[in-house]
Amino acid sequence: MPRFACLLLLLLVGATPSAIAGQFGTTVEMQAKNGATFYVPGLITGLGAVDWMVDTGSGYMTINEEILALLKGNGQARFVKHLRGRLADGSELVVPVYSIDAISIGDACWLRDVEVAVFPGNTRPILGLNALQRTAPFIFSFEPPRLVLSHCDRAIDAVSTGLATPHE
Repeated sequence: MPRFACLLLLLLVGATPSAIAGQFGTTVEMQAKNGATFYVPGLITGLGAVDWMVDTGSGYMTINEEILALLKGNGQARFVKHLRGRLADGSELVVPVYSIDAISIGDACWLRDVEVAVFPGNTRPILGLNALQRTAPFIFSFEPPRLVLSHCDRAIDAVSTGLATPHE
């Protein structure tokens, strides 16, 4: 047996079932719009439902100023830094980056303490690589359109994240 095959077999035998189960454990269907733009449903704690535009060319997740104002009002956004970025048209823009408590990709993949760049105006929320890399390895499939993600938090406390109100 070649050395590589023996090493691979040893690695798989030594891997715990939970480590293997974390790989590619969450599938999120994407909606294709205009043939080349893909969206996935999601949630932002303190806000509610959003449609994330999936953009593997964007280094950061983005939200707009309107969303930021709501999150700051709920105490669920903290300033991190300013970021200078290059837009698709070649222009540069300096934007603030905030950490938000939690987001979901679909209804079964939760990420906590996610950094988002805040764009001016009423731009659409973008699911960028800084969030997607936390679900690595992941698969972006065109046919059928879906994301297959790894290492997702499956459950989150809806009361502590502002998605529900506590019962008294």
